[in-house]
Amino acid sequence: MTAPYRGHDDRLLDALDNLERHAFDGSVWRVVRQGRAAFDGSRGSGRWNPSDLSVLYTSMTADGALSEIHFHISRSQPVFPSRIRHDLCEISTKTEQTLILANMDELTALGVKQENYQQLLYHRTQEIAAAAAFLGFDGIIAPSARHTCQNLVLFLDTYNLENAEVVSRQAVDWADWRRKNIKPDSN
Repeated sequence: MTAPYRGHDDRLLDALDNLERHAFDGSVWRVVRQGRAAFDGSRGSGRWNPSDLSVLYTSMTADGALSEIHFHISRSQPVFPSRIRHDLCEISTKTEQTLILANMDELTALGVKQENYQQLLYHRTQEIAAAAAFLGFDGIIAPSARHTCQNLVLFLDTYNLENAEVVSRQAVDWADWRRKNIKPDSN
């Protein structure tokens, strides 16, 4: 559950404001339910968005995007749903003012506990994202909690969607992906 908003931590704002703003130009991947637009922001709250911050979660690798969605679909379900349909979208994007927190050391310096990063304990990462968006960053590049890659999370209030284009969109074959990527003893 997300804690109620209490304003930004001044020390966090100072720390983030001292970090360099980076441009990114490349391809990222995003998984969406079939029929949903590729650029619809994430609903609810997640690792990098408190409920009042609309973001677009993407990954630097196709398997990273698939791993993230697979985790959330599989959570608390004894059997993976067979009728759920998703598309994998490759998106060409350019950012101008992205915060790069490329490794756990950088996240730890901002108060993220490494041992909690793969868990659904989002309070500190949500604070970081809210503060970064407040400071005008257009997104964050941070490690995926589900795959060995980086994710790019775009803040839809500050990111210019004109700098994004869907390059390809294909149906996800979850059975095939699971066969190649999931160990038989896991979900």
